Amino acid sequence: MTGPRRLHLNAFDMTCAGHQSPGLWRHPEDRSHTFHDLRYWTDLAQLLERGGFTSLFVADVVGLYDVYRDGPEPAIRDGVQVPVGDPTLAVSAMAAVTERLGFGITVSLTYEKPYALARRFSTLDHYTRGRVAWNVVTSYLESAARNLGLEKQVPHDRRYDVADEFMEVAYQLWEASWDDDAVLLDREKGVYTDPAKVRPIGHRGEFFDVPGIGLTEPSPQRTPTIFQAGASSRGTAFAARHAEGVFVISPTPEGLAPRVAELRRQTTEQGRDPRSVKVFTMLTVVTGATDEQARERYADLSRYVSLEGALTLYGGWSGLDLSTMDPDEPLRFAETEAIRSAVELFTTADPDREWTPRAIAEHIGIGGMGAVVVGGPETVADEMERWAQVADVDGFNLAYAITPGTFTDVVEHVVPELRRRGVLPTEPEGATLREHLYGAGQARVRPDHPAAVHASRRGASDT
Repeated sequence: MTGPRRLHLNAFDMTCAGHQSPGLWRHPEDRSHTFHDLRYWTDLAQLLERGGFTSLFVADVVGLYDVYRDGPEPAIRDGVQVPVGDPTLAVSAMAAVTERLGFGITVSLTYEKPYALARRFSTLDHYTRGRVAWNVVTSYLESAARNLGLEKQVPHDRRYDVADEFMEVAYQLWEASWDDDAVLLDREKGVYTDPAKVRPIGHRGEFFDVPGIGLTEPSPQRTPTIFQAGASSRGTAFAARHAEGVFVISPTPEGLAPRVAELRRQTTEQGRDPRSVKVFTMLTVVTGATDEQARERYADLSRYVSLEGALTLYGGWSGLDLSTMDPDEPLRFAETEAIRSAVELFTTADPDREWTPRAIAEHIGIGGMGAVVVGGPETVADEMERWAQVADVDGFNLAYAITPGTFTDVVEHVVPELRRRGVLPTEPEGATLREHLYGAGQARVRPDHPAAVHASRRGASDT
């Protein structure tokens, strides 16, 4: 007889003010505007570790949301994910004040080189003692493409063609270039590293030529845990091959269930265990000691929502400028080169609802495109277990309305109830982030993961 299904909690944040709740930076309790103070991040990391969170997932964009009203002014005025900092730089400080919390960091491979990025993540994996994940994205903002050397955004599916080869190069650098016992530190012989245990990867491909040796010795995980957030058909195929954790968004668990089933089906087709992909759905929890307190909290938060900010966010996500539409005109599906799921979510994923620009703005106002749960501890825990049952998700990517207040409320009210039900352990299992997901002793990629193929190139002494 099996026990209750174990749930994972990730906190969803970004090096900006407001993140997924436009306008809420104006709330007197919100401290998201202090994101440029390192103490914001170290304090948050310690709070999340006390709450038994699996990881802090830090989002990123490298452009401005300039689709709505055909320019950047609405985003700048409303503070819609701008100004925005680098998501990688606070990780080491957070790792220094925690022991178990993982860190999922978003970096777009479209504007990176695999040789340099592999070194950066290996370094972070060392500094965090194996608690880092790379959230692999290909970017969607036209403004990012223009400012980072491209005339225009690379077509959606072509970005994933590049991504597939990028991952193969990175896997070779992480898994094949250095043996585990290459570094000798032999003071008597004066040998730091045995050259026979280090080898070039010799990669020549359509997009990348990387002939040489990786720059870093093996880190605790070697390959960082791989997260992914693409929800298009091409993104799902990419996730089925590469991802160990996938972030999804849906207004309802019923609408999400077929997508999760398809992801697991494709994962099986890739020769991988379908349960090896941990699925996290985005959720914003507004809670208190009772349902009534939670409803009062939500009413207070709603007063600070910026509908203009919400439509600015949606413009960047979807590539659609809804300022040109009647606010009460139903939205129809449209192909864009931005986040296709941002269009599909509102036009096909919830067919029982008629989505208009006004309805979209009101929905996005608190928690972005994800679902919102308002209630006391039992109500929230019931809903989380319902999502796990109906949609077959493994956990939740918890966005905030205000920070750190939303996370503090979850830790104070919801976490004890989840622990009472046996679905959230006091602390994650194992030492590394991959072990948190799979169990103690599984710090390296599983044998059915594509990165594992390259481990065979290492020396026979490697274990």
